Amino acid sequence: MANPLVGIFRVKELRERIFFTSLMLIVFRLGAFIPIPGINAQVLNSYFDSMRNQSGSRNAIVDYLDFFAGGAFSNFSVFMLGIMPYISMSIIMQLLLIVFPKLKKISQEEGGRKKIQAYQRIGTVGVCLIQSFAVTQYAQSISRHVENLLSINLLPFTLLAMLTVTTGTMFLMWVGEQITKRGIGNGISLLIFAGIVARLPHGLWELIGRVRNGDLNLVFVVVVFAMFVAVVTLVVYEQQGQRKIPVNYAKRIVGRKMYGGAPNAFIPFKINPSGVIPVIFASSILTFPLQIAQTIGESVTWLNAVSRALTPNGTLYNILYVLLIVFFAYFYTQVTLNPIEIAKNIRENGGSIPGIRSEKIEEYLTKILNRIVLPGSLYLAGIAVLPSLIQYIFKFPTSISYLMGGTSLLIMVGVDLDTMSQIEGLLKMHHHDGLTRKGRLRGRNL
Repeated sequence: MANPLVGIFRVKELRERIFFTSLMLIVFRLGAFIPIPGINAQVLNSYFDSMRNQSGSRNAIVDYLDFFAGGAFSNFSVFMLGIMPYISMSIIMQLLLIVFPKLKKISQEEGGRKKIQAYQRIGTVGVCLIQSFAVTQYAQSISRHVENLLSINLLPFTLLAMLTVTTGTMFLMWVGEQITKRGIGNGISLLIFAGIVARLPHGLWELIGRVRNGDLNLVFVVVVFAMFVAVVTLVVYEQQGQRKIPVNYAKRIVGRKMYGGAPNAFIPFKINPSGVIPVIFASSILTFPLQIAQTIGESVTWLNAVSRALTPNGTLYNILYVLLIVFFAYFYTQVTLNPIEIAKNIRENGGSIPGIRSEKIEEYLTKILNRIVLPGSLYLAGIAVLPSLIQYIFKFPTSISYLMGGTSLLIMVGVDLDTMSQIEGLLKMHHHDGLTRKGRLRGRNL
């Protein structure tokens, strides 16, 4: 059998899509090192280095925001907000579609989807302006402790920074859409994936340095790496797990052709139907108030209290994180897998579920989904809070624990499996073997 990796580059369409995706990700990484106008990058790096030397970490919240932006936040780059404002606005828009029936009616009309997307883009600009203003306040607070951080006056810097950072996020949004359309994989998810992967070499180098200096016990490092491998294996198993609902379709004769009666037909319900979306949504929702509280909390007493309470490795933050992951797991599943619509389609196509009366199909499917989503969402939440446990038990630094567990693993594995599935589909469409030995990515029947 030919090497499937060689087969990828033999398919012209797939080769062009991979090349385009790689080019867009390179642009994304280059932008992470271009500072916004008015910031002295050398002074900024010296400031964060001094913080790391004094306390072992720059700042828990800065490390957290840097984690999703691929290091762009601490560089005060044009892409420092990353794609999170767009994700936050997409969540808000999904909630508005449920709350306001008129808005949902617009989305169902012809051309309504484009209108909703236009509203979402406008809302993203608003979120970016709020967060970019908070960024300028954070830069101003840093400038009180170090000299020559700002090379221009405060007002021009504020206006330029807001314009530049907002433009950077909107450009990333466009890049993500282009990757989805002309590249391979989900563009928005791949941008987050690329940011996390880009931090791995820096995190590993810092880990090696701490072991050499005696700050970390080598035995603990080996234990954490073993946990890392085990969690990756469990995440892959969970992402591929399925509950198959058998469906029987009646045979119909139309003209001289027979339709229906397909053998072994089933509806595949994944253990985690929403994938890594709940983790990304929960992180995005928490990032927004967290950044506002951190950046302007120094001058506002109650925001300063919120900033301290919502420390990413704190108890309150992790409780909210777990609750949001469970909520978004149910929310996204109901949006994408509506039992009423599925039951309607089964009946319209002359189908039935063995042992279930026709009028009870919705109730049965809802019961199955609820039983699947709850353990799946709790499993996601458990892995997501893993970095906090690693920090507390093994005393790992913040930047390393974020990369070695929890959210990073879920996003990396989930996005990787999704991208591989798309490559698999394109290879099979062009009559090539897949990436696996049997030519397909198999789901586990549970």
